[in-house]
Amino acid sequence: MPAPPPERAWQRLAVPRGYEVQWRRLVDAALELDLGPDDLAAGGFAELAAAREWKPATVTLYSKVGRYGGLDLPLPHTPEPDPPVLDLRPLTEIRSDDPEHLRTVAWCSLALQWPATVGQFRSLRRDQVDVSGDALRISTEDGAWTVRGATAAWSAWEATRDRFPALAASSWVLPALRRGPGVDSRIGGRLSTQALQTTFAKHAANTGRHLQATALPRHREAADALAAVYLTLSYDSYRRLALAAGAPPVAVRGTVRALRSVHRTSRLAG
Repeated sequence: MPAPPPERAWQRLAVPRGYEVQWRRLVDAALELDLGPDDLAAGGFAELAAAREWKPATVTLYSKVGRYGGLDLPLPHTPEPDPPVLDLRPLTEIRSDDPEHLRTVAWCSLALQWPATVGQFRSLRRDQVDVSGDALRISTEDGAWTVRGATAAWSAWEATRDRFPALAASSWVLPALRRGPGVDSRIGGRLSTQALQTTFAKHAANTGRHLQATALPRHREAADALAAVYLTLSYDSYRRLALAAGAPPVAVRGTVRALRSVHRTSRLAG
């Protein structure tokens, strides 16, 4: 029997419950390249990732969704941070009063000392963060942490969100700033994992472009090199770099890779 057309082949598969939006995006991306589910299972995500410019974390997400839908797909591993040591401070610097910028700067500032996963940040509530002198105190069911160096970014973000009633009333540390395509989406609502990953990638790319535009001539080469890395930086790599730089572990995920980065750096230095 000849294989059915790609669109009909995808319609034969059951949509994984809870991942309807991600499944639709995966199918749309595959159909753009005239790929059916069997083609995707046989060839993997290389062609899709290249066409959509998906980062490794995005490929991992859609691989998982495809597996939930019954596709025989290997789950790719997020690559080690390269380089193993990177200057992350520009990502924590305030450059404007734009709410999206301030929200992400506050996130990056917290993550330097509290390198939680995207899921943990997605579920972090404002009542779990307290200002104590020149530090922040984060308390969750897993423990309590003191975060230094993030109070300026946190205060700027809190002051900005208080100007908008929907954001001021939101209980989430990283709330939605606009309505999305979902029926339940609303300003101040809980962001999706994919939305947070996209937000971080946009912030990293914008920061790289800012460094290039403001660098002095003698620093231009270094700015170009850092911007090139920021262009492909994902939040997963950001938190592993923070762990490798000495931030205390918040979750098990990523700590092994961070330790490898520390050992690799030691070997290069030695």
